[in-house]
Amino acid sequence: MYKEVLDKITGIGLYGVVSILIFFVFFSGVLVWSLALKKAYLSKMGSLPLDGGERPDPTNERIQS
Repeated sequence: MYKEVLDKITGIGLYGVVSILIFFVFFSGVLVWSLALKKAYLSKMGSLPLDGGERPDPTNERIQS
């Protein structure tokens, strides 16, 4: 039943190619973004769960590197 429906749709092979391209572009973007993060930012974000509930200073939002 499904095969008959899919056979009648023209250009269905294009959906597979488009979905792979979207996945590849998204994965590449996340990879580039993660490699571009600064070590100081990563260590600050990594220590947040262990800070003991202290709120950060709102006047100094950016991490100095």
